[in-house]
Amino acid sequence: MSSAPSPSPFEVRTERLLLRRWRPDDRPPFAAMNADPEVMRYFPAPLTQSESDALAARADASFAERGYGLWALELRESGEFLGFTGLAPMPDGFGGVEVGWRLARPFWGAGYATEAARASIRFAFDTLGLDEVSSVTSVINERSQAVMRRLGMVPVEHFDSPRVPAGSPLVPHVRYALAAPRPTA
Repeated sequence: MSSAPSPSPFEVRTERLLLRRWRPDDRPPFAAMNADPEVMRYFPAPLTQSESDALAARADASFAERGYGLWALELRESGEFLGFTGLAPMPDGFGGVEVGWRLARPFWGAGYATEAARASIRFAFDTLGLDEVSSVTSVINERSQAVMRRLGMVPVEHFDSPRVPAGSPLVPHVRYALAAPRPTA
């Protein structure tokens, strides 16, 4: 008697989405998304195919190294790749863990980023036992800040990103944070 394979411990399902490990067939749509100037508007530059492939490889390797990482994001209904979400070490020596997301343009405005990031945060608190999750973005990236606010995150710090070329309007950044819920007695 055969049964369906059990889900990976690093697989998360939401109502509409599957957060899963990366597959080779994710690489072409991931590279196309990362080459889209509008998707990459709040990053220093779009990514080349090789940069995109390296990012996917690092994202997936993080699960073995840290027990968390950036998941490939798929629509459960159709199996379409729509971007990524997940957890990564905070950049620039802040310490802690950051929740992040990036979606291909056809999937903007449907609540997928919020749904996926909420599942990532739940994984951070419930599975990893983290006390806090942060998220950072350029202060001019209002769409990402709106997602952060919908997640219940609050702005806690403004800083200049050393990863952005001096003089760029992307230099000023903001860090949002969300504390894990406290158990009620």
